[in-house]
Amino acid sequence: MKKSTPLLIFFILLLFSACLPEKKETILDLESLSISTIHEKYASGELTAVELVEAYLARIDSVNPKINALTIINPKALEIAKAMDDEYQKTGVLRPLHGIPMIVKDNINTIGMPTTAGSLALADFYPETDAFIITKLEEAGAIILAKSNMAEWAFSPMHSESSTAGITRNPYNLDYVPAGSSGGTGAAVAANLGTIGLGTDTGNSIRGPSSHNSLVGFRSTLGLVSREGIVPLYLRNDVVGPMVKSVEDATRVLQVMAGIDPKDLLTAYSEGKAESNYVQYLDKDGLKGARIGVFRTLSENNPDPEISALFNQALKDMERLGATIVDSVSVPNFDELRQDQWCPTFRTDLEDFLQTYVKRDTMSTFEDVLRVGTKSEYTRNRIASLGGNTQRRGNPEIPCGNAYEDERRVAFREAIEKTMDSLQVDVLVYPSWNNRPALIERFEEEYRGDNSQIIAPATGQPAFTVPMGFSSGNLPAGLQFLGRMYTEPTLIKLTYSYEQGTKHRVAPKL
Repeated sequence: MKKSTPLLIFFILLLFSACLPEKKETILDLESLSISTIHEKYASGELTAVELVEAYLARIDSVNPKINALTIINPKALEIAKAMDDEYQKTGVLRPLHGIPMIVKDNINTIGMPTTAGSLALADFYPETDAFIITKLEEAGAIILAKSNMAEWAFSPMHSESSTAGITRNPYNLDYVPAGSSGGTGAAVAANLGTIGLGTDTGNSIRGPSSHNSLVGFRSTLGLVSREGIVPLYLRNDVVGPMVKSVEDATRVLQVMAGIDPKDLLTAYSEGKAESNYVQYLDKDGLKGARIGVFRTLSENNPDPEISALFNQALKDMERLGATIVDSVSVPNFDELRQDQWCPTFRTDLEDFLQTYVKRDTMSTFEDVLRVGTKSEYTRNRIASLGGNTQRRGNPEIPCGNAYEDERRVAFREAIEKTMDSLQVDVLVYPSWNNRPALIERFEEEYRGDNSQIIAPATGQPAFTVPMGFSSGNLPAGLQFLGRMYTEPTLIKLTYSYEQGTKHRVAPKL
């Protein structure tokens, strides 16, 4: 009898263990996750915010050394995730972005983490307050997971290299740039280091990196979203917006961010024009009956043949999905109107930021920034050229104003919207880049075809980019939709329909 006791105990334990509930093992396909699917998993008990943050942190440990997209991890990310889980357990209510891990570009003020703009001058700057939009996103339940690398001072649309973190690589092909200046956010979200991301766009810097990283990027109407608490490049053009894997996620982020901010006077122009529910415009059949204007003035400007082929296929796809294609739209005097739109306001905008937020006697002027210097020859050359005149080069007598008051900006926008009205087109479309991403080692000589700089920054109009496919070398390309002022609902409807009808996004293989 004694000899059989161990065997008996073994079978009893085996039977007992079979009756225990199976231990949950969370194996997440991060690429498949969206805001909606994460919330479904939270609601079903299949996933917690802590488990999701842990999964992203493990992914960051594995992947970020290869692409160098992130500069700092939020040390309180798990603590915040635990608070989100506890809240949901008590209330049973999920906030709009409840427990959604977010990557934030390193020029947006965040309490508890440095905001460096990739510069040595701000390397140890820890903001006392969050930027307005960060407050809104956190109130909606988003979790700041990390800050992302960027082109120093947001100078470069070509590449993302900072004095604080170095060079970011494109996750689709590590020899190539992720574009700039929000390349860190673009590379991080594309590589699934966070669910959603924020970039800023002075001329290209949301849409360019989104195009190069097979993402959706929203540059919204100037005035719809606050720019408070963001290190400026040219504040008159600057926009902050989502860089994400889908139009739906971008829409959900925009819906939280949009709103009037008393500290950003430009947002007063959006009074009565912002929507409270942008999600309602996510319509898979949105292209049916739409009129799409093809702006070949940009698309035919010395394009790469592979990009041309992708763009022409995109037009066929939109037609297949129910749209009418109005080809070869021409804006009268376009080449003249687009000239002399840029005013180099970096010096005055930066000094205002330093004195408002940094508040140090030793770092309050442009000269203080010059004194500290940079590790980058590219940045050294750019910053030296921006310290003087802040007026227009061609017509210095015309004041450099905002998109609603500046006579050259208004004239440019009115010419474009008048043309759109005359042809009854809903949007204009063109490739976000006419050329493929550049090699990191040759980024200056291979920088060509950046269409994002030309219209929306000057006119203030909204412009969204969505994935258009891939060129050789596994390099993504983007399709850009330009709308009239405050026509985000139209852009959401059309880009969502195109995205759902083509499904071009594929995750990088790292």
